[in-house]
Amino acid sequence: MKNKKLQLIAKNVIQDEINALKKIKSSIGNSFNQIVKTILNRKNGKIIISGVGKSGIISKKWAATFSSVGIPSFFLDASNASHGDMGQITSNDTVILISLSGQSEELKNIIQYTSRNKTIKLIGITSKKNSILYKNSDIKFLMPYVKEADQGNIVPTSSTTVQLALGDAIAIACMRYNNFGRLDFKKFHPGGSLSTKLKTVSDLMITGNKIPFVQEKILVKDALKVLTKKGLGVILIKKNKITKGILTDGDLKRLNRKFKDFQKLEIKKVMKKNPISVDKDTLAAQALSIMNEKKITSLCIHRRKQKNKTIGIIHIHNILGANIS
Repeated sequence: MKNKKLQLIAKNVIQDEINALKKIKSSIGNSFNQIVKTILNRKNGKIIISGVGKSGIISKKWAATFSSVGIPSFFLDASNASHGDMGQITSNDTVILISLSGQSEELKNIIQYTSRNKTIKLIGITSKKNSILYKNSDIKFLMPYVKEADQGNIVPTSSTTVQLALGDAIAIACMRYNNFGRLDFKKFHPGGSLSTKLKTVSDLMITGNKIPFVQEKILVKDALKVLTKKGLGVILIKKNKITKGILTDGDLKRLNRKFKDFQKLEIKKVMKKNPISVDKDTLAAQALSIMNEKKITSLCIHRRKQKNKTIGIIHIHNILGANIS
């Protein structure tokens, strides 16, 4: 088979799945709203998701995505549910069953179990309106008929693509409704490269006695001692608890060339006023970008709107040392 023929097959598969996604997009309506509100309004219950075959694999992805955005969820193997695992479903839980046909034998016992407990909500995701799943679900979402991407229209491809997209849509809708932001997301992703990307300056900043603070009336020669001791190549000048200015070792070298006895000057007379400061929740990657743009090596850190009250300092080496670029 020629390369161009292979590429054409690939493009046709992708086009079929694009067409399927357009159909699921058009199907978003009141049922979608009901699903989101049921998930959000659950009373301390879990979200339990199950399916069979390829739908079971998609169910695992739903559960993983929901959990990552603060919705306690797990996948229940439908076959094992009939052999003891049904006990994982308890009062106030919400069960989501995903099945193209809505008739899978493995799901029937779960449907019967949830029907007997009125505190358990059953959400059915299926493409068959006359199926057992659709008829017995408290909340029903009718998936549109879509053409599978294979020549015989039998391999679950387009149908699983729309199932996947629907799960993502539900998760993001819940996430946005709950104002679930990157700091919340970070709590559920403490490891790996994603955690590194989500590190904030507060994770890496230097605090307490390690901050190179000096009072504004100190002489430059005495400030130099602090600069050397702290080893950051920078000193922050404050009056009481207010940060008034900043001086780097580069600034001091320039002062040495400009003034003969610059070490006898008060630091406030030669400092740079209003040093650049960022909020403690600023991403470290964003702080690095600011440093590169401003051609500086350190940033002051403040809390909320208190820009003149420094709670920490971050050096470019702190960021690069955390493998953030």
